Amino acid sequence: MGMFCYQCQEAAKGTGCTIRGVCGKTDKTAKLQDLMIYTLKGIALVQQEGLKAGIKFPNADHFIMNGLFMTITNANFDDDKFIEKIKEGLALREEMKKKLKDAGIELNDLHDAATWAAQSDDEIKAKSNSIEVGVLATENEDVRSLRQLITYGLKGMAAYAEHAYNLGKENEEVYQFISRALVSTLDDKLSADDLVALTLETGKYGVDTMAMLDSANTGAYGNPEITEVNIGVRNNPAILISGHDLKDLEELLEQTQGSGVDVYTHGEMLPAHYYPFFKKYSNFVGNYGNAWWKQNEEFESFNGPILFTTNCIIPPKENYADRVYTTGATGYPGFKHIKDREDKKAKDFSEIIEHAKKLAAPKEIENGKIIGGFAHAQVFALADKIVEAVKSGAIKKFFVMAGCDGRMKSRSYYAEFAEKLPKDTVILTAGCAKYRYNKLNLGDIGGIPRVLDAGQCNDSYSLAIIALKLKEIFELNDVNDLPIVYNIAWYEQKAVIVLLALLYLGVKNIHLGPTLPAFLSPNVTKVLVENFGISGIGTVESDLEMFLK
Repeated sequence: MGMFCYQCQEAAKGTGCTIRGVCGKTDKTAKLQDLMIYTLKGIALVQQEGLKAGIKFPNADHFIMNGLFMTITNANFDDDKFIEKIKEGLALREEMKKKLKDAGIELNDLHDAATWAAQSDDEIKAKSNSIEVGVLATENEDVRSLRQLITYGLKGMAAYAEHAYNLGKENEEVYQFISRALVSTLDDKLSADDLVALTLETGKYGVDTMAMLDSANTGAYGNPEITEVNIGVRNNPAILISGHDLKDLEELLEQTQGSGVDVYTHGEMLPAHYYPFFKKYSNFVGNYGNAWWKQNEEFESFNGPILFTTNCIIPPKENYADRVYTTGATGYPGFKHIKDREDKKAKDFSEIIEHAKKLAAPKEIENGKIIGGFAHAQVFALADKIVEAVKSGAIKKFFVMAGCDGRMKSRSYYAEFAEKLPKDTVILTAGCAKYRYNKLNLGDIGGIPRVLDAGQCNDSYSLAIIALKLKEIFELNDVNDLPIVYNIAWYEQKAVIVLLALLYLGVKNIHLGPTLPAFLSPNVTKVLVENFGISGIGTVESDLEMFLK
C-alpha cells in the first residue's frame, strides 16, 4: 500500500495525500504513524480486557497518550523515533498480556492489532506497508469516516491530556475513554449510528480534558489577565520557544534567569504572556513572528536557537536547521532532542542555552504591542460592562473566530472578514487563527477591545464557558439564541476535538473553513449538517450578509 493521509485541512486535492504529505512527511513516515496508531489500538484492546477483571495498566495510559500525540500533524517526522516507540509499545503489550495470564485471564481470538509481532526494524517497516494497518483498511466509506473522526478527536484530546499531565493533573476516566474508543474503531459490529454516538461521547470527554487542562494551567500560573505583549526585540542573544507546553516554558525561563539569554514566544506559545506567573521573569521579552507556517522566513531572522515543545514543525531551511531543538512528542531528523523529565526533575535546557549565548540577537521584523488575556475569568470580571454594551446595542454580535491558521491563500478570507465586520461587533478568538487579524487596528467598543484573545487552541474551552455564562445572564433557554456566530478555521486534530466538544455542548450552526475536512464522507457530512447545522464558508460578502441579518 502507498500512503494515504487525510487528517489535516491541507490534504492534497481535498481528498488525501498519497505520495508525500503536504505537511512534508514522507510516505514511510506516514505509514509508520499509521502503524503507531494500530499498535496503540492493540495495547488498548489488551488494556480493556484487563479492566474487565479490575486490573489497571497506568503505564499503558501514558504510553497511549504520548503515542497519539506523536502522530498529530507537524509533530514528529522522525522515522527512527516511531520505530523505537513501536518497539516499546510491542514490549509493553506483551508485558500486559503476561500480567493477565499470570492472573489466570486467557486472551483468545484477539485482533491482529494485539497480536502482530516484529523483531527488527525491517519487520516493523514491512508491517507498516500492510493493508490492514492504514486508513483505507476500513472499506465502508461512512464507517471509515466516523472511525477517523473519532481517532483524530482522540489525538487532540491526548495532546491536551499530556499538557495537563506535565502539570500534575490526570483524569482516569479520560484515559479509559481514550482506550475504549480506540478499541471501538476495531469493532466491525458497531453500526454507523453507534459510531455517531461515540463521536459525540468523544466531544464530552474533550470538554472534560480541556477543563482539566484549564484547571492545570490556572492552578500553576494563575488566571490569564489583560496583557500587552511586546512584538519588538532587545539586543541580547535569545531562544524562541514554540508550541503549547507551558511546563517546558517555565523550566526554560527558570534556567535562563541571569544567563544573559532572553526568551521569546512563537505561534501558539504567545498566550503564555497572559499568565501572571510568567511576568516575574525579566528576560521573558515578548512574541516573535506569526503563525507556524511562516517559520521558514522568521526563524532565519531570529538568529538564535528555536525550541519546539509540541507540533507545528515544518521541514526547515538549511540556514537555520542546526539551531532547532525538539522535546516531548516532537521530532525531526537531524534536530537535537532534549530528553524528557526523569524522577520529576526538570528537563535540562543547558545545551540550548549555551548555544544561544554564541549567536547574534534577533533581527527585528516588527514592533509595537498586541493585547490578549481574555480567558473566561477575565471576561467574567468584565461581564457587567459587556452585558451593558449588549443591552445598549453598542455590541450587536460576537463572532467566534477561533482555531488554526494555515498556508492556503484562501485563508486570507479571515483577515478580510475581520476587517469588514461592522464596528459594533466583537471577535472572540483562541488558537493561532488569530494571527490573521490580531495585529489589525480594529479599535474597541467603550474600552472593550474588538478582538478578545482567550489564548491557545485548547482555550476554546474558555469561549464555550463564556457563551454558557452569557446564556445564563440573559436567561436564555438555548445557547444558540445568543448573538454569537461561529466562523471557525481548522487545520489539525486539536481543532477536531474542539469541534466535537462544541457539538457536545449543544452549539449549532458552526461554519468551518477554509474547507470541510476531507475525512468526512458525504453521508457523515449530511448527518452533521442536518443535526448540527455544520457548514462551510462562502465569500466574505455573502457570509457577512447572512451572519448580519
